[in-house]
Amino acid sequence: MDKIVLKALAKINLGLDVVGKRDNGYHDVRMIMQNINIYDKICMEKIPEDVIQLQTSLSFLPVNENNLAYKAAQLMKDEFNISEGVSIKIEKRIPVSAGLAGGSADAAAVLIGMKKLFNCDVSNERLKELSVKLGADVPFCVQRGTALAEGIGEELTELAPLMRCNLLVAKPKIIVPTKVIYQNLKLDKNTLHPDIDGIMEAMSNNDLHGIASKLGNVLETVTIPMHPVIQEIKDKMVEYGALNSLMSGSGPTVFGIFEDEKTLERAYGLLKETKLAPYVAKTSTYSSKR
Repeated sequence: MDKIVLKALAKINLGLDVVGKRDNGYHDVRMIMQNINIYDKICMEKIPEDVIQLQTSLSFLPVNENNLAYKAAQLMKDEFNISEGVSIKIEKRIPVSAGLAGGSADAAAVLIGMKKLFNCDVSNERLKELSVKLGADVPFCVQRGTALAEGIGEELTELAPLMRCNLLVAKPKIIVPTKVIYQNLKLDKNTLHPDIDGIMEAMSNNDLHGIASKLGNVLETVTIPMHPVIQEIKDKMVEYGALNSLMSGSGPTVFGIFEDEKTLERAYGLLKETKLAPYVAKTSTYSSKR
């Protein structure tokens, strides 16, 4: 194999709770991670020169060691003594700085691509262990599907595939630095924590209304006061027929769950008309086992 094309899948958080803070500044989380059918296209090809060539469809993205995809290729070259080079072309479809793990998804795809291109003798479990060096979301992006993430996000428990959900995804024209959101998060006795176990129970019962009713993200308490447009988008989605809506990750992207495609289609048009978010997309949850 000299060339490979992969899909780097975006993710949403059906639930995101922060349960503590470590001495090193990292936070302990409990999150339900779910891939969705929005993805970047990653084309990888062997080249004889011992270099990493990276191109992206967005001119403002770095194409050197400041890009997680580049770091992923370098990690594999170092770990498995790969002397050949690789050309990586990324066609970006996942919004950047959105809370959808686009960079982590690209890095995970490159790890898998390097494994296949260069016949690296490494299990997916070992690949997930290596991927923690790149970021807390990367192990899930390697595993994919539906999972409970704990620790700093790297401790994964695979969950049964989620039923197909119709989703509306919207990203307003703002940038939300994840580090800033976590730095401003206050955890005390008044913190309202999402019911992660309740969401998982509803998922196991294929109870779409139950899942929707329990959606929760503790980081909304920080991000929404900074950027009220996020709440506006959430409210509009519910007004237009969503069972519920939630901010993904540290924001600013919002997703809504819809019971049927007709309502989703109508909400898509209405939300675009509001111009609250330049990026609005219809999609669904992803499962490789469905």
